[in-house]
Amino acid sequence: MNNKFEEAEFTIYDTETTGLDPGAGDRIVEIAAIRIRSGKRLGSFQSFIDPGRPVSPAAFAVNKISPEMLNGAPLSAEVLPKFLEFIKGSCLCSYNAGFDMGFLREELALSLLELPQGTDVVDILTMSRKLLPGLGRYPLWAVAEALGIKKKQKHRAMSDVEMTLDIFNRLVEVMKQKSILEYRYLVGFFGEKVPGCGGDEEKLTLIKEAIAGSATLKIKYLSSVNAGTTERRVIPRQIKQDGRCNYLVGFCCLKSEERTFRIDNILDIRIE
Repeated sequence: MNNKFEEAEFTIYDTETTGLDPGAGDRIVEIAAIRIRSGKRLGSFQSFIDPGRPVSPAAFAVNKISPEMLNGAPLSAEVLPKFLEFIKGSCLCSYNAGFDMGFLREELALSLLELPQGTDVVDILTMSRKLLPGLGRYPLWAVAEALGIKKKQKHRAMSDVEMTLDIFNRLVEVMKQKSILEYRYLVGFFGEKVPGCGGDEEKLTLIKEAIAGSATLKIKYLSSVNAGTTERRVIPRQIKQDGRCNYLVGFCCLKSEERTFRIDNILDIRIE
């Protein structure tokens, strides 16, 4: 994967499913994606998939995918190799990545397939929560509305990809305004491996090293209140955990007082 944001390629994708739980046997019935670089579309992908089981009434109430629409659709084992070829070399992005990736990984496993090695995964829902902290609610349609996107959510794979792509592009503009537009920030901060309140092992290791060596940390921090970014020198005192969140407690040289920082909101960290 290219580390320069402007040269990186992103695939925005979405799935429709027979239900909510791949572990209980629910399957993908539709998958769609758009691949972009520097905001320009490079191609699109869309296919129904024969799930080998009925779409649940609850899922049908949302996506309106009927048995007639799936009649003659290819099996997952036929569609997924083409999808993997389409996304190869790109960063895979979706809205609520945990849901889509859970289904995608289950489908891949059933076909004895895997994601291309080194594939980065970014959750656009996490981007929305961190860059637009004042919204209060984050369903796809609400974030689109808040960003001035006029499209209506139809709960079909390609239409939801189109809406998610618009949201992604608007959030990239927000990142530019905050001078945090680097690919490593995008993946490290909004990546699937760093859930909303999860700790980052590399950051924790650096903080522990700084505490042990009585060293000062230089951090770039994204506020949970207004999504503003600041650079700070911090003399670390301790790491504490509150629920699922990890925090750095230390003396903030910028404010000249002890402060607490959510570790998952630290964009960049280094020992001075």
